[in-house]
Amino acid sequence: MSDPDPQETAQAPEPAVDNRLFVLVLQHPQERIEPRATAAMMVAALRRARLVVGLSWPNLTRALGRRADPKRWGVLYLGSARPEVLSAALPAGREIIVLGRDGKPLAEPDPVLRGLEGIVLLDGTWSQAKTLWWRNPWLLKLQRLVLNPPRPARLGQVRREPRREALSTLEAAALVLRQLERGPEAADALMATLERLIAAHRG
Repeated sequence: MSDPDPQETAQAPEPAVDNRLFVLVLQHPQERIEPRATAAMMVAALRRARLVVGLSWPNLTRALGRRADPKRWGVLYLGSARPEVLSAALPAGREIIVLGRDGKPLAEPDPVLRGLEGIVLLDGTWSQAKTLWWRNPWLLKLQRLVLNPPRPARLGQVRREPRREALSTLEAAALVLRQLERGPEAADALMATLERLIAAHRG
């Protein structure tokens, strides 16, 4: 008898969480074969989420499968980062940075964050995420968000991250949902799924 697949073990059937903020994942084709990928599990755990695989789409509407206003959507700007120039300008403890068109943090990001209908995440390695960014110029029309995570990535225990502050796609979504949803249910469900994946790989 073959050993159980860690992804199947981690994806035990559970009711989808009724999240408010829609999560759209653009996945690089090569990430589909990564055994420690988290995007598919994340989408399965959320009621309002979509995973699309490819390198480029003409616009947000085509990627999402329905009409959407880019101004009410955010994109995680090349994954997580903790740039010193940004951190110095932020209130202590702020975990989501909203960048203006000039690349500088907005002094009052809360109105932008409250008005978001959804977020776009780029799923793949750091170089694959950069490829997705440059091949989809319509992402520049979205609100640019940078994450300032308080802790290192949990998935770093079983999958090497490019730097301490980098988060897996699932962890990035959990951080955003924890900050912007009315309750912690969606973020808690995602982190529980991640813990099962980590335990399965360790086993």
